[in-house]
Amino acid sequence: MLSKAIEELKDFASREGFYEKKILLMFSGGKDSSLALYLLKNAGLNISAITFIHRWSWREPLPHMLKFTASLGVEHYLVDITESLLRNSLGKKGPICIHCKKVMLKNTYWFARINGFDIIAKGDNANDKIKGALLDQWGGDHRLSTIPRIGIPILRPLINYTAEEVEALAKEADIRVFRMYEYGRRRQWREGCPLQYIDKEQVIKEEYFDLAYKANYEISKIARKHKVRMSVLVPSFRIMCHGCNEKALKEAKTALEGIKRRSANASSGKN
Repeated sequence: MLSKAIEELKDFASREGFYEKKILLMFSGGKDSSLALYLLKNAGLNISAITFIHRWSWREPLPHMLKFTASLGVEHYLVDITESLLRNSLGKKGPICIHCKKVMLKNTYWFARINGFDIIAKGDNANDKIKGALLDQWGGDHRLSTIPRIGIPILRPLINYTAEEVEALAKEADIRVFRMYEYGRRRQWREGCPLQYIDKEQVIKEEYFDLAYKANYEISKIARKHKVRMSVLVPSFRIMCHGCNEKALKEAKTALEGIKRRSANASSGKN
């Protein structure tokens, strides 16, 4: 299955003239973007990776991401978007991911333009929202489109593969990603960053960024210990868990009580 996927990508790349192009992949370090990078590199394309970080990003996955790109011989850029994220999200309604994705895409566009990249690549698969209503507006092959219309074409090498097929391909390629044992946002295991757990109905405040990181960092340690998937929404402190047992939940509630007290004391000190 993996060799077939690489050959199909080679054929597509030849037809579209990709071998004369520089491609920049938005690389989160997750299974989708890791597989996309693997396929593009093994298809012989001129591919580089860009990863966006901010003050509240998980620290733990980064060494694994750098090791993976180094093993492929791929140039890997790290860009800090802390200030842009704050500027474009504070005072707005959630979810934070909507605002963050806009910041990342805009930064990718300008990075690509300044550094001579011709194509932006993403790890979207057939289960992602872009497939269907949005890409149906595109008359050509969904793997290469100008949607969203940012001025640079976007390559999606996985867009015709379901999440289950991506899982199988990644397994065949022996791609292993670092897990924070988050609850994830979808049925399949989809991790991200702790800011996604700010309650959607909240007006976004910087204090929620700090709280989301602190609470979910503690929760992730408990989840890893019990081999369950768990996260907590803030400021509601509602626990979400796949496969939880009473012991894990009890430990999580105890940890969160401590975080709530410290947060309340800090707020009182400010007032």
